[in-house]
Amino acid sequence: MSAPEIVLELCGMVPPEPMERVLEALDLLQPGQHIRMVIDREPVPLYRILQNNGYRYATSMRDDYIYEILITQAN
Repeated sequence: MSAPEIVLELCGMVPPEPMERVLEALDLLQPGQHIRMVIDREPVPLYRILQNNGYRYATSMRDDYIYEILITQAN
């Protein structure tokens, strides 16, 4: 069985690399797994892609202004 969480540390990467990394990780996502994306800017363009492809997400900003986005498959 795979790990329940795929962690993507994307701080400091230049676009489009963060988007490419998360899209690659979506292909690896198994039922019951989620992706935790850690990035230094809010990935607004990603949200529509996730919604259009059957994923849910929850975004939070930490005290250090780093965004954490939890991505799961919609049921």
